[in-house]
Amino acid sequence: MAVITRLSLADFRSYSSATVEPEPGFVLLYGENGAGKTNLLEAVSMLTPGRGLRGAALSEMARQDGSGSWAVAAKLDEVDIGTGTQASAPERRQVRINGAPASVNLLSEWLSVLWLTPAMDRLFTGSAGDRRRFLDRLVLALEPAHAHHASRYEAAMRARNKLLAGEGWDDAWLASLELAMADHGAELAAARSRTVTALDAQLAAAPNDDFASAAIALEGWVGGDLLATLLANRSRDAAAGRTTEGPHRQDLAAHHRAKGTAAAQSSTGEQKALLLGLVLAHSDLVAERRGEPPLLLLDEVAAHLDPRRRAALFARLEGRGQVWMTATEAALFDGIGEPSRFHVQPGEISRA
Repeated sequence: MAVITRLSLADFRSYSSATVEPEPGFVLLYGENGAGKTNLLEAVSMLTPGRGLRGAALSEMARQDGSGSWAVAAKLDEVDIGTGTQASAPERRQVRINGAPASVNLLSEWLSVLWLTPAMDRLFTGSAGDRRRFLDRLVLALEPAHAHHASRYEAAMRARNKLLAGEGWDDAWLASLELAMADHGAELAAARSRTVTALDAQLAAAPNDDFASAAIALEGWVGGDLLATLLANRSRDAAAGRTTEGPHRQDLAAHHRAKGTAAAQSSTGEQKALLLGLVLAHSDLVAERRGEPPLLLLDEVAAHLDPRRRAALFARLEGRGQVWMTATEAALFDGIGEPSRFHVQPGEISRA
């Protein structure tokens, strides 16, 4: 089971330096709003590929009045991993595994992390891009190679768009970019399809408890000969200033399984319950497939649940590996036995 036994921060967000040494199981962080609880969760989320739970620019993560660089390091049972930036290159992320330089995408082979934050409450009514990024995080937890295909596809697509925007296309260069998009795009779409199919089955078999079950499906690009499509769409894409067809246009559709209504048309409370149920079902699926549960980061989740649903959530989370949770009051964690508790105050963390 992948567990963080030591988390160290340097010039990250509101922390000049901080160290947390949690136990397996629940890791509970409580403190006033603005104390830095979410910053700690974001630090954990940066131990995987991508821009973390806020999706912020790398330069924004550096502490104000700091050196301009930042670092996050963690000790797992079998490995030390770390990431950060240098002041001279604030948007270039560096990764080290056991002290040696490594690719960002290799992080997903050591740690899978899922999160739920208040900003995600409107996922079902937000943009397709938000849902696609959420889906890719679910896929990545099951298939670490997904990060490689996603980054290569996006890089090739950006280069193709730039080439189409210029005058006098280089057909040979366009063809090589489109071939890369077709190859990585096929892997991207197939991995998403596998995850959605498996997760929908997991949701259908989930306990009928206080967390509503969603029925999910993949919409948008349905596959086919992407290479031929890109070739045929060159003029159209040049006029549009973007690539108009491909897996980057896919979307995650969700319905309330019991009611049959679109998740976007459900009440705010139902949407939150659907999203929470989806994350819990995915955690079960990851545990089955990878032999260990992912780390869960749940930001201010307990505060929005009544006592009965809060107790049901704690019961569902028990034994799921390491679960990091935040709240403004320690009392919101009542009912959780023997956790690691930390009091978070501006710029510092102390074990409670």
